[in-house]
Amino acid sequence: MKQQAVPTIEELLEEYNNLQHNVALRVEDTQRASGGIERSLKGEFVEHLARSLIQIAWNELGGNETDIKVKKGSVTIPLKVSYLERIQDQRIKEYIQKNLKDYTYTFRIDVPVYIKGKLVMAVECKAYAENAMLKRILFDGSLIKQVSSKTEVVLFQLESQLGGDYSDIFKDIIYGSTSTHTLMSHFDYELHILTLLEGERKVERPIHKPEFFKPLKRETLENVVQFFQLHLKNHISL
Repeated sequence: MKQQAVPTIEELLEEYNNLQHNVALRVEDTQRASGGIERSLKGEFVEHLARSLIQIAWNELGGNETDIKVKKGSVTIPLKVSYLERIQDQRIKEYIQKNLKDYTYTFRIDVPVYIKGKLVMAVECKAYAENAMLKRILFDGSLIKQVSSKTEVVLFQLESQLGGDYSDIFKDIIYGSTSTHTLMSHFDYELHILTLLEGERKVERPIHKPEFFKPLKRETLENVVQFFQLHLKNHISL
């Protein structure tokens, strides 16, 4: 089966510029809360953008297109057996032990990256992220790490609302924010944070409105491609 063509960086930039217009039209044409429409359309675009840039990175590395899969997927985790030691009621403990294979939890990954069937990267895509959202992202990442310890976990966001300098995307060193680093310090893995648009998100300045529009720059997408290449190059078949 022939795979769908991957958009070029130029085409992705054009899609982003059209997104602003499409969001504005949808907001005008429906009675649904405008914030929900904005998040939905932007969220779909961010996922599409992540998948496309990962595929571009893989192709430029010379990877075999049949080796990589970046479609939506999920992870299933088993119950931690050590949990049983904390259960005081012996009847409940014995019941769970007898049915241990049934005790699992499945959750969705926005953009999972599989190389030859192995999960090597999990990308959480957001129109924007703030620290309350980050707690959930960090927890999901910790669950992923339990079943696949070498999987890279990435937050891929259009705008940042994390505070600090996450939206100063062209700085040589991004120091982050005090609250974000404090949250991350309670998890024993590295969360990579990629931000696409300059300037902290402002609720009262939605970017689908022409007066608040933020350009997406080619340099930003090229930097993201380089990031994905750095973390995918070791999975190229020799």
